[in-house]
Amino acid sequence: MPKLYTPREAAQVLGVSYQALKQWIYNGKLKSVQTPGGHHRIPEAEIDRLLPRSSVKGKPEKTRHMFRRVSGRNQLTGRITEIKISGLLAQITLAVGDQRITSIITADAVRELRLKSGQIAIALVKSTEVMIVLPD
Repeated sequence: MPKLYTPREAAQVLGVSYQALKQWIYNGKLKSVQTPGGHHRIPEAEIDRLLPRSSVKGKPEKTRHMFRRVSGRNQLTGRITEIKISGLLAQITLAVGDQRITSIITADAVRELRLKSGQIAIALVKSTEVMIVLPD
């Protein structure tokens, strides 16, 4: 069963107010399911669908103020779906649309950044080579 968020949790992940999120539900911009008690719950897939639009609007040079300024241009905005800490290292999985990207960072960095599942984050890709592969 897919994860369901309360409207307050979804608003926090999307970076909008609770009132705005409720209007999105009422206006049909955001699909929700209702509990037997009539409360709205938002499927994770709906949050993923709106995430790039809600967190990054406009030209990249204008939106980077939300994050530290860096020279890297290969930035993928997504939502943290999993954090695994083992000893000195941590494995962070970020959902970017329907794709997943995993990064290995120090456990100290996870604590310093106060990373949590559901947070919006950017994967900054620094590489000297990028290969293109066609499926069979």
